[in-house]
Amino acid sequence: MNISKARLKRLPKVELHCHLDGSIRVPTMIDLAQKDNIKLPSMDRNELKKMLVIGSNRGTLEDYLKRFDYTLSVMQTPESLTRTAFELIEDVSKENVKYIEIRYSPILHTENGMTISESVEAVQDGLKRGEKEFGVQSGIIVCGIRNISPEVSLKLADITVQYKNKGVVGFDLAGAEENYPAKDHREAFYLILNHNINATIHAGEAFGPSSIHQAIHYCGAHRIGHGTRLKEDKDLMQYVNDHRIPLEICLTSNWQTRSIRSLKYHPIKFYYEQGIRVTLNTDNRLMSGTTLTDEFKLANDLFRFSLHDFREFTVMAAKSAFMPHLKRVELLHNIAEEMEQEFNLEPEFIDRK
Repeated sequence: MNISKARLKRLPKVELHCHLDGSIRVPTMIDLAQKDNIKLPSMDRNELKKMLVIGSNRGTLEDYLKRFDYTLSVMQTPESLTRTAFELIEDVSKENVKYIEIRYSPILHTENGMTISESVEAVQDGLKRGEKEFGVQSGIIVCGIRNISPEVSLKLADITVQYKNKGVVGFDLAGAEENYPAKDHREAFYLILNHNINATIHAGEAFGPSSIHQAIHYCGAHRIGHGTRLKEDKDLMQYVNDHRIPLEICLTSNWQTRSIRSLKYHPIKFYYEQGIRVTLNTDNRLMSGTTLTDEFKLANDLFRFSLHDFREFTVMAAKSAFMPHLKRVELLHNIAEEMEQEFNLEPEFIDRK
């Protein structure tokens, strides 16, 4: 059944995998560059957008990540972080996102003297303002970086502990996956887990299922970012399913980084039919040139997912959110009520999902 984009836009949504430095508005980039005297490859809105948005110019994960040098260059002050966080909340509110987890690495925003703590507080300020104005709940996930030293990851884990219950809801490991194993950063995850903090790790995107195995069994990940190649290890896939470890799926991004040879071969439908907790996400709204509504539409066009299926995706995302259980239950009930009233979808919270 073909579902219109307008109808999909109205669906209540939850997003768990969205990078702040990959979701900045192009006009904001230009404005910040002018204010802070930063050189960008172009100050023309259309030209800059063409350079930053991947489109059909597929490359490696490393090629994809190079574009972040430009966005990060204009995000080196508290004011810029507060603004971009606020604007991201405004953007997602327009497609009825009820809750979003926004991830970024504070260490990448300290080139001009901003401290890691100032960085976290600036993002939190923007998110709080966004919630007050647009009603979208949010949380920060702090990212360690695979290709930066494990000592830095430990430092970032420590700041995560400091800001637990102060806007930060989890810890992640992002960056170039191949040749930078998660197990090298396990000391950071020991600190995270010993302070009862949630963890998610980018894994199984540019490298095989052994990367997912490390994320879960060496670092204790509660969720997996992408997990595209999980199906290559059936035993591990069964473990992920049995333990209800959610996958943060990003369809457009996975195609652009060549994690899959073609979108029609993406394993999301296979995972869903196995009962694995799969969630739909944008990854980077700017670089991937997408929105959560676009990802829903892509899933509908490619795999014929129905409104019933999208309700399940949203329920699974809400169940997997890094928020206190009682708040999660409240979020689920609010989503279920809206689904029932607006779309005649009864609130069946199926346990197998």
